[in-house]
Amino acid sequence: MRKKIVAGNWKMNLDYSEGLALFSEVTNMVKDEATGNQQVVVCSPFIHLHSLAQLTKGYTNVAVGAQNAHQAESGAYTGEVSAKQVKSTGAEYVILGHSERRQYFGESNELLAKKTDTALANGLKPIFCIGETLQEREAGQHFDVIKSQLVEGVFHLEADKFGQIVLAYEPVWAIGTGVTATSDQAQEIHAFIRAELAAKYSQQVADDTTILYGGSCNPKNAAELFACPDIDGGLIGGASLKSRDFTDIVKAFN
Repeated sequence: MRKKIVAGNWKMNLDYSEGLALFSEVTNMVKDEATGNQQVVVCSPFIHLHSLAQLTKGYTNVAVGAQNAHQAESGAYTGEVSAKQVKSTGAEYVILGHSERRQYFGESNELLAKKTDTALANGLKPIFCIGETLQEREAGQHFDVIKSQLVEGVFHLEADKFGQIVLAYEPVWAIGTGVTATSDQAQEIHAFIRAELAAKYSQQVADDTTILYGGSCNPKNAAELFACPDIDGGLIGGASLKSRDFTDIVKAFN
């Protein structure tokens, strides 16, 4: 049975003390909500990772992740952080291919394939993001875009390695805009992604892969989205910065 995940992406927000305070609030509020096959993941800036990982001890269903990692194992890359360094903090996950990384930093599918390999080699679980822009959706290219992101980004992996991947569908036109894909639109894409996984690997791999929705998910729409058969949780941006909102999204599974 595939894992149900609510992952918070703090992006470039919160100083060190603010991050620890928020995380403490969240863990206390979700400790009785994330049970069984559910997991809460908080993806924070690098400065928080080690301290947050220490705070997860004793919480079996709460984990920490980074928002990026470099494709090289080490080297003269001033300002970058390697997958090995991320892993050494106690983090378990890393977001790769977020639309903001693709848009603002020019990250290509080819580069993200390398980052994925390095993350897996260092024991991290990638949350691999895919999704189309508004222009691509309006042009009817959304299925082609998503397929190419899968083929060029992660379909080089053997089935056992791919089994360590979490996918996150993020319609770029619904991130930080207040616009949300309808549950039917989201389910349609998630079902398409799962069908592509079955065609590439097997129905078993497709059934076992967690696919998150990452487009302005909030306490008001989370339950409807999570009720869709192919949506296994959310990658949460703005709402993850408010402990009550984030906890209410976690509760939407129940």
